[in-house]
Amino acid sequence: MKIAIIETGGKQYLVEEGKKIEIEKIKNIDPQKIIFDKVLLYADDNNFAVGQPYLENIEVTAKLLKEKKNKTVILKYKPKTRYRKKKGYKKFTWIVTINQINLK
Repeated sequence: MKIAIIETGGKQYLVEEGKKIEIEKIKNIDPQKIIFDKVLLYADDNNFAVGQPYLENIEVTAKLLKEKKNKTVILKYKPKTRYRKKKGYKKFTWIVTINQINLK
């Protein structure tokens, strides 16, 4: 069983082949073949490697399953002064499945 820790969007994820993860949307990339090259740790049955900070000979490939939009609403309210303010934004996320963890 191969496992790795990757970094994307300022966050770290523990991944293995066939696992689904939810990441932030990545701009200017082909969603059918996503390659993560910032690998912090790699382990399988025989090998174990920790990067300083990244490993250069390992890459993780993934495929986009679904794109989500998480809506966040911010409400501010002060009683007796008629002050109400409503703001919000949508955070775009991807659900990807890990295809392979490759040694170059």
